[in-house]
Amino acid sequence: MPKWKDVLQDEWEAPYFLKLKERLNLEYESKTIFPEWDDVLNALKYTAYDDVKVVILGQDPYHGKGQAHGLSFSVQPGTPLPPSLRNMYKELQSDLGCTRQDGDLRSWAAQGILLLNTVLTVEEGNAHSHKGWGWETFTDAVIRAVSEKEEPVIFVLWGRPAQTKKALIDTEKHLILESVHPSPLSASRGFFGSRPYSQINAKLEEWGREPIDFCR
Repeated sequence: MPKWKDVLQDEWEAPYFLKLKERLNLEYESKTIFPEWDDVLNALKYTAYDDVKVVILGQDPYHGKGQAHGLSFSVQPGTPLPPSLRNMYKELQSDLGCTRQDGDLRSWAAQGILLLNTVLTVEEGNAHSHKGWGWETFTDAVIRAVSEKEEPVIFVLWGRPAQTKKALIDTEKHLILESVHPSPLSASRGFFGSRPYSQINAKLEEWGREPIDFCR
């Protein structure tokens, strides 16, 4: 049973990754960086490589206090819902008829949804501040590793930045669901009404896999 540690073994000691870690060590010492250091790789901790059935790709972590905890779109328990997640829940209610109050998506991760951002750290109050530091190389390797799985996976790509990652995915084997991003700037231009949750479960059932209980 392959583990993330093994499928990403070429990354951990790669020069770019060592340089990134060194740079981040300095940042965490001198600035407020999110998420907490121990939470940075939570997407991989909460969803084992063998268990990945769905990937929901985000950009970089939330940059407000108490929000990010290493899973795309998810916030720490009890934190007010950010606008994009609020829109995801509106579509969930419309699509599957269920209501979620809490923004902690660890229950989704436990069911095989890899909640991956393309950049895994950010400075407080400074969106995209760690873009181009090397995280993209690492998360591209994660996407390629998932694409190499024998069983098919559903990749959910919302918005243009996520959709640029299609080149890393074997589209003959895997399913890609794409729409505009759920942010308030674009949600009304095609995210609302796209029914991603029911599409995911219909395809999983077609493949003979356990559907996701998005309502818990």
